[in-house]
Amino acid sequence: KGVIKKATFNKTGDKIAFLYCPDKDSTNTQFSLYLAENNTRARIVADKGQNFIPKGWVISENGDIRFSENSERIFFGTAPAPMQKDTTVLAENRPDVQIWKWDEGVQYTQQVYNKEKDLKKTYTAVYNISGNTLFQLADKEIPHLITADEGNAPIALLSTNQPYATEQMWEGRNRYDIYTVNLQTGERRQIKKASNSNMQLAPKGTYAYWYCVQDSSWYTYSLANGKEYRLITPTTFAAWDEDNDVPDYPSPHGLAGWTADDRNLLIYDRYDIWKFDPTAEVAPVNLTVNGRKEQLSYRLIRLDKEEKFIDITKSQLLQVFNEKTKGSGYYSAHLSAPKAPKALLAGNFMLKTPVKAKYSDAVIYTSETFEQYPDIRLSDLSFKKSIQLTHGEEQQANLNWGTAELVSWISLDGTPLEGVVYKPKNFDPNKKYPVIVNFYERNSETLYAYHMPEPHRSTIDYHFYTSNGYIIFNPDVRYVDGYPGESCFNCVMPGITSLIAKGYVNEKAIGAQGHSWGGYQVAYLATRTNLFAAIESGAPVVNMFSAYGGIRWGSGLNRSFQYEHGQSRIGGTLWDSPLQYMENSPLFTMDKVETPILIMHNDNDGHVPWYQGIEYFVALKRLQKPVWLLNYTGEVHWPMRLANRIDFQKRMFQFFQHYLNKQPMPKWMDEGVPAVDQEFELGY
Repeated sequence: KGVIKKATFNKTGDKIAFLYCPDKDSTNTQFSLYLAENNTRARIVADKGQNFIPKGWVISENGDIRFSENSERIFFGTAPAPMQKDTTVLAENRPDVQIWKWDEGVQYTQQVYNKEKDLKKTYTAVYNISGNTLFQLADKEIPHLITADEGNAPIALLSTNQPYATEQMWEGRNRYDIYTVNLQTGERRQIKKASNSNMQLAPKGTYAYWYCVQDSSWYTYSLANGKEYRLITPTTFAAWDEDNDVPDYPSPHGLAGWTADDRNLLIYDRYDIWKFDPTAEVAPVNLTVNGRKEQLSYRLIRLDKEEKFIDITKSQLLQVFNEKTKGSGYYSAHLSAPKAPKALLAGNFMLKTPVKAKYSDAVIYTSETFEQYPDIRLSDLSFKKSIQLTHGEEQQANLNWGTAELVSWISLDGTPLEGVVYKPKNFDPNKKYPVIVNFYERNSETLYAYHMPEPHRSTIDYHFYTSNGYIIFNPDVRYVDGYPGESCFNCVMPGITSLIAKGYVNEKAIGAQGHSWGGYQVAYLATRTNLFAAIESGAPVVNMFSAYGGIRWGSGLNRSFQYEHGQSRIGGTLWDSPLQYMENSPLFTMDKVETPILIMHNDNDGHVPWYQGIEYFVALKRLQKPVWLLNYTGEVHWPMRLANRIDFQKRMFQFFQHYLNKQPMPKWMDEGVPAVDQEFELGY
């Protein structure tokens, strides 16, 4: 007659655990954990008020139930009993006030953003079936639990970032206190304090492992003897992202995984796969041999998602990216000994991760270029023959599609750069074409990516513009800490100059378009050059001073970390580096702008505060510069409604057509659309 929830079987199906409450009408439902084994009657194994559970806590209906793989344990969730509202106070007599406290670990805006999730938050407890013991493993102070060997391993990891949560607001990364917890006895032991990385467990639970960003090194920790092992140093192994160009420690290239019984871990550098001894007694071995020499980046494909280990006695499939050609391939490798992998299918195209059938060597995959549709193909693991299963290319047969070409140049500060030029299919080198410069950071590696034609939410549709006689230039940008705007100028402008030198560019008809970080960069360029005939800037930051203290409403996070350590790349606080914040803020040199500007910024943007778009518009309006602002009301960082996306694409195209192709100015640009007419007139 009551309520049953979360019914869960073990792997073999002879045990079932579930939550039950006899009073289905109670507003404060109290559940008990039941277990039934081998068709016997279910019995209560955990209940509110038992010694294992903190006082005032209950077994939570929001927590998942799972058996260990060997069926010896049941993991379940507990939580503080739900708070009850004071019904004696009328709603109209209760004030609506938020209280923000200076030293609370999680900023109030984040608390509001996470409120619904936090109301259902649970903390893991365990019931050991054979020993009939119960232990609360995680709690509010140390909430995060990681188990190994599908719950079979006797030791698990607990971690917390709460003592360091306030600093995360500006550091942009977490630190952790880490503990081991014995699942048989419930005993905790702290093994790391203020670790810059959260530990993971090897599949069998023999070792914990982590990457330390401060010293660019991988570490392991033996759970059996408590010893810590440093596997590499920066001088012996380049584990970090060598292309990192933000003012923060570079991230690692990651792990391929562990071999059987936690004997070895396979670690990536930029190109190769290396085998490491977790106790650092044996020197690491480069298993793929030639990746760095050939500039081939080898990455293991886990075809069997249920496989716990990497079986190096079997042939493995690798996905490969060629840094020189931007092409990709599937390669086979035997990782039991160092040997260059063998190419199965490779060339000037982009391959995505294949999907393998469970009981055969059949695989489906896609191969694509800018011109070639990513049709699904069927093959086996030799990739010698394939059958094309879909025919999406037929849909583009009657369209003036386009081509993609890799180009290179040298930045103003001497850095070799690459980019992609997209040309109309009927390109004539003797003609002069209008150009749209569209970019974000680095995209040359997507040379062979297929672009699906669609009304994009934030960027030009490449095929629409090439089919209308435009060339598109997508340049790479490499940044210097503290000078993101200057870096953009140094990289993009000589790239445009190199295109002009080829003779097919109408240098009086060059436009630029970018969104978010791209929107910031084109806004900055407008203050440094008059080369562009028109610029569309979507959701840009133009005032780093006011943006620094803002909130990313899509997460509740404060924005300061992205200026100190992230994409905005200032590398210091507002008080350490005020000149950098000013130099890189287009707002303060808006009087230099002579380019017509179209801004798109929406009033419900959770990434970049809407007031940035307003500051941009008001500044140019005050200076009497030609500027238009599109606000898709209620929309987020970009328009999501299809009608709004189509409208954005129409207006942006009309804007560029007017300034780059001398087409008549549409009514919305010429006369505007007043608020009283907005529901009746589009002004196209």
